[in-house]
Amino acid sequence: MFEKDLDTQFQEAVGIASNMTQASLPQDVQLRLYALYKQATYGSLNYNHSESFDLRNAFKTNAWIQISHLTIDESKQQYIDIINSILNIKNDNEKT
Repeated sequence: MFEKDLDTQFQEAVGIASNMTQASLPQDVQLRLYALYKQATYGSLNYNHSESFDLRNAFKTNAWIQISHLTIDESKQQYIDIINSILNIKNDNEKT
């Protein structure tokens, strides 16, 4: 059986996530997905301390900084794992 490569799996997970509503995900999960997406697509954050302060962006930046030690591939895999976990929980809830 042909296994999809990491980039394909990641793009599919991003597509699934983009169809989820913010209300359906806890904020900590949203931040984690945001940070993993940024790390997976841009690599480590180059933080500019002179940027203006915005609380929402501060939380997003902090989330990204916390996972900046991950490689791009590790970030993609964790993103995929979270989306798959959410889908499995949703499917389990629909069965009951």
